[in-house]
Amino acid sequence: MQYNTSRSHLTIKEYGRHIHTMVAYVLTIEDRVKRSQQAANIVELMAVLNPHLKNIEDFKHTLWDHLHVLSNFQLDVDAPYPPPLKEVYEAKPAPLPYPKRKPKYYHLGKNIELVIGKALAEPNQEKKDGFANAIAYYMKLSYSNWHKELMHDDAIRSELNSITQGALEFSSTPYIKHRTQSFEREEFASMRPGGNNRRQNFSNNRNNRNNGGGNNNNRNRNGNGPARPNGLGGNSPRNANFKKRFK
Repeated sequence: MQYNTSRSHLTIKEYGRHIHTMVAYVLTIEDRVKRSQQAANIVELMAVLNPHLKNIEDFKHTLWDHLHVLSNFQLDVDAPYPPPLKEVYEAKPAPLPYPKRKPKYYHLGKNIELVIGKALAEPNQEKKDGFANAIAYYMKLSYSNWHKELMHDDAIRSELNSITQGALEFSSTPYIKHRTQSFEREEFASMRPGGNNRRQNFSNNRNNRNNGGGNNNNRNRNGNGPARPNGLGGNSPRNANFKKRFK
């Protein structure tokens, strides 16, 4: 019995211990032709054990590259693809540069500052006014989403003047449909077509059942109750025809 701590390291764990053992055996074969045949058989077995690799474009090339990686780039066989370079495989990617932007107004974000910069640089006055109206709308929407309450237009105008030093002035009042977390379900029921009528029909049906009305009146357990009006019980003509047909 062997423990995994005493065994060799698995280069690609997804292929398992047996594939690694086969690759180690192939490295000991001296005949190049036989070694190439065994390597091709291992690639076919790797494709069977990992069918999800077939979704990758040119998956055969990927399997042969994995085979060379499993052999620590020491396998010398007649492969249909050139072997990968160890330096290229072990090369680390370049660090990804993250943006280091520090917004001046954290509650509005950096993007709104870029929009304000474009609005200030716009020579056309009509487009500049459109920028100002859109910025005011975004400011009111952002405040409503984060603070769960509406912000007055005078406060938005004062803050926009403070940011742009009075260069931008919006003309149209931004309208935001604001809803707090404590809402009534009746509002959604009234918005749904037939919502109130549906609730009223349920209440009427419940009252009819309590008062003995409706079409669900069953007979008593002793069989002396009134017959069902739909013709499924008692001595109705429909029940008699059913008995005659299947006697």
